[in-house]
Amino acid sequence: MKIILRQDVDSLGMEGQVFDVARGYARNYLIPKGLALEATEQNTKLMEGQRKKIEEKRLKAKEEAQRAGNELSQLVVTIAQKSGEEDKLYGSVTTIDIAEQLEQKGVHIDRKRIRLDRPIKTLGEFMVPVKLHPEVTAKIKVVVVPQE
Repeated sequence: MKIILRQDVDSLGMEGQVFDVARGYARNYLIPKGLALEATEQNTKLMEGQRKKIEEKRLKAKEEAQRAGNELSQLVVTIAQKSGEEDKLYGSVTTIDIAEQLEQKGVHIDRKRIRLDRPIKTLGEFMVPVKLHPEVTAKIKVVVVPQE
């Protein structure tokens, strides 16, 4: 079934794009949640008329994400954890811990945007990517120190 996205969908694509998806996915999820429209002639013409607004909105969002990324790159997040021999942690540092520390610094970022391949399990400094926009990724310096 052909659909036109009304909003950006992480697993699928960006607003205004046309996709061919499974009928059930479209009818049971995308259309009822207002994320997509069925790609009829009328809806296609409607989205073509809005194409310029969508492009301007997308460009503005990218510029804001780049500005926020520059600010985030300046941040250093320090997390104190209990550690044992050879600088190994009892437990680990996850995206939740990083998001909480950012929250304390007044920066509100959804933990799902913080990209850790796997939890941090040792002391040290780590550069953690944060996906702010499909085309913009910032890196935050995370320092894990021993808890006293």
